[in-house]
Formats: sequence, structure tokens, C-alpha cells
Amino acid sequence: MSEKSLWNALSHNFLGHSPTWYKRSILGLLLLNPLVLWLFGPFVTGWLITLEFIFTLAMALKCYPLQPGGLLALQAVLLGLTTPGAVFAETTSNVSVILLLMFMVAGVYYLKDLLFLVFSRLFLGVTSKPLLSFLFAALAACLSAFLDALTVTAVLITVAVGFYNVYHSAASALGQDDDPENDIRKADLEQFRRFMQGLLMHGAVGTALGGVCTLVGEPQNLLIGTVAGWDFQTFFLKVAPVSLPVLVAGLTTTVLLEKFKVFGYGTQMPTRIYEILQNVQTSQRHQRNSGTTIALIVQAIVAAGIVVALAFHWAEPGIIGLTAVVLLTAFNGIVEEHQIGKAFTESLPFLSLLVVFFAIVAMIHDQHLFSPVIDRVLALPMDQQPGMLYIANGLLSMISDNVFVATIYISEVKAALDAGLITREHFETLAIAINAGTNLPSVATPNGQAAFLFLLTSAIAPLVRLTYGRMVWMALPYTIVMGTLGYILVVNAL
Repeated sequence: MSEKSLWNALSHNFLGHSPTWYKRSILGLLLLNPLVLWLFGPFVTGWLITLEFIFTLAMALKCYPLQPGGLLALQAVLLGLTTPGAVFAETTSNVSVILLLMFMVAGVYYLKDLLFLVFSRLFLGVTSKPLLSFLFAALAACLSAFLDALTVTAVLITVAVGFYNVYHSAASALGQDDDPENDIRKADLEQFRRFMQGLLMHGAVGTALGGVCTLVGEPQNLLIGTVAGWDFQTFFLKVAPVSLPVLVAGLTTTVLLEKFKVFGYGTQMPTRIYEILQNVQTSQRHQRNSGTTIALIVQAIVAAGIVVALAFHWAEPGIIGLTAVVLLTAFNGIVEEHQIGKAFTESLPFLSLLVVFFAIVAMIHDQHLFSPVIDRVLALPMDQQPGMLYIANGLLSMISDNVFVATIYISEVKAALDAGLITREHFETLAIAINAGTNLPSVATPNGQAAFLFLLTSAIAPLVRLTYGRMVWMALPYTIVMGTLGYILVVNAL
């Protein structure tokens, strides 16, 4: 094999199907970093690698950040900007977050049938679009407050894909497939797509509205709560002055968007499509047997147990999730290893990326990169500090991952507390500001919210023509309302 062929194969294999410009950018950055270290020292190089890592998060649609971000993290260790021991220490200190993602997501995976049934009944049982949108967002918020937002989003996607496929199959059976001459069929399909876009966006925003409220609503919440020493009830009560008014405002925004039919919302489901879906659901209900009924009952009992166990903090959330896995698989006959393995496939890629986060955070700690930022914030009058932290977290969370942002800032604020620079009471106020800042403005883009990114890269997005730009546009009113109100409450209510 010629040298040129080997080089072409290597170029093709490196980062797979990512754009050529992106591959060259990552290689260029990896070559640049040692030179910057030699010329300007570890502090500047550490900041450069941090910004490069944020770039990989922002380009998540071009390439999953685990690979390019992981290469940057490995280089940081090899260049001596951090150590394997520091990475391990950072990872083990966040074991509660790791257990949450590993086991709670897997546990909720086995609740999908029950959640699918609930959303399906809602989908076809409510004919008023503003009311349906409100209930969709409210239900997504309630579920995300106790379950993982990614799993709730997965349920929304499953429901949407299921209904889309059911309609498409039924329409094809009636001879109404994608014939370009069939103007009625094309108009119905386009209207159905806009209808689904609106519901999916309401549901995705609902996961953010509910996710900010509780310890397990988002991964960064558990991280913040663990550092602050808050249990489930304490976390809820501490953040309630910000989270609950924003929840009300967000749900009100849902209704107003549907009423005034702006930003791509307000489309009704076509009558013909509704009739087809209703007939199919009735047929499926009649085919349900005793086995599926028992499975749904078991899921309902375990789901109620998860909520109670989390509310009273009977155990760490990850342990509660593992308990759910055991109960749901044992009583529903899921006993083969490959069947159980499917439940973990949704969380493990993100869990791997989270450990890479911790490597970058270890470098930030070792090089004291954010100390000047925190020092400037803490030098401000005490009443201005929460607002500035909220803005700093919010802006960065719009383009980066909110778990990464929260990890950086809560660690620095905790270091200030340990050093005696701030009081415990003020530390808790800043922790609430960080929680709000990483959860609320991040709905602006799919980069900021993992649930949004999951929706954008799912099977339903191309079916309903939900693009990156479309999501940003449809999320804009929520971004303005949630981001602005969050800032006002952080400044005035804490």
C-alpha cells in the first residue's frame, strides 16, 4: 500500500464522517497547544485548551464531543497541566452524579411503556391545541423534576415517531403515499409536521422548566446540591424563589404562543390525520392482554416509589435508580443480559463525556484558571455578585454544556467558602444563582441543553423538519422570558 493511500485512510478514519475543516481544526489545535505552552506558559495554555474544549461542545452536531474533547483532555495531562490523580480525584468526588446517570436513566428506560401510554392518551384525548401544549409542557416539567430530562425527551421522541409512523403506514395503505400530485396529502403532512414541531419544542422546554426545580432534574443540579450539602427537599426549597415563578411564566408563555400563533406555534392537527391515529389507538387498546396490563401496573407502582424515595431521600438517587432497574426487570420478566444492556446505552456516551469534563475541570483547578474571574466577582458589592454569576453562567451555557459550566463555577465558589472569603449563607445564594444560570438561559440553543441536542439528533427531527435554526427560533420567546425573569429573581428574590 502506497504512502498516499495510508495517509488517505488515516484522514478518513480520524473523527470519521466529521467535516474535513473540523478534522483539520482539531489537528491544528493539538499541534498549537505545545507551542503555546512553550511560548506563554501553562496559564495561557490552560485557558486555550478550555476554550478549545468549549468549541468541541459547540460543534457537537459535527462530531460528538467525547472524541475531540477527550484528545484535548489527554493532551492536557501529557503536557503536565493536570495529573491522572487529579482527574481521578475530580471524578470520584462526583460519584453521585455518575451513579445518577448510570442507573436512574436505566431505571426510567423500563418505564417507557407507561410514559408512552400517558403521553399518547394526552395526545389524542385533548382537542384544544393551547390546552394540549400546556399539558404537554407541564407533564414534561413534572416528570423531569423527578426523572432524567433526557429520558423524558426520549419518551416524547418515541411518542412522536410512533404516531408519525402509524399515520404514514395508514396513509400508504389507503393509497395516500407521497405522490407529488396529491396536494391534499402534502398539505396534511406539512401541517402535521408543524403541529409536531410545536409539541416537541413545548415538551423539551418543559423538561428545562421542571429540571431546574429539583436535585435530580438535571445532572448539574445534583452536582451543585452535592457540593452544597443539600438533600432533595432542601434543594427544592432553596431554589423555589427562582424556579417556581419561572415555571409559571414558562407555562404561561406556552399558552400565549399557541393563542397568538407566533414563532412557529399554533398549528392544529389535520382532521384526517387525527381520525387515522384515533382508529389505530383504539385497535391497539383492544389488543392489550393481561401480560401488558400487569407490566404497566408494575411500572406505575415503581414510578410512584421512585418519586417518594427521592422526595424523602431514602437513598442516593443513583441507588434508587438501580433499585428501579432490579424491580422492573425482575417483575416484568427481563432477565437476559443483552436486554438489560439496552437500558444503559442512552446514558453511557454522555457519562463518558462527563468524565472528560472532570479532566478539564481538574486542569482548571490545577492552573487556577477561573480564580481571577471569581476574584473579580467576589470583589463586587455582595448584592451584585449573584446577578453577575447568573449572567456569566447563562451566557456560557448558551454555547457550551451546562454541566461543564456548573462544575467550574460551583467548584470555584466552594473553594472561596473553604478559604473563608464568603459566608455559608452567601455561598448558598451564589449556588442558587449558578443553578438558575446553567438551567434557564441554556434553552437558547441545542448546545446548552442536552435534551434539546438529543431531540435535534433524534429520528423524529428529520421527519418533522426540525432543524437547528428552527429550534433556536422557536426557543427564542422562552429564552427571553425564562432568562430575563431568572435574572430579575436572582437579583431581587435571593
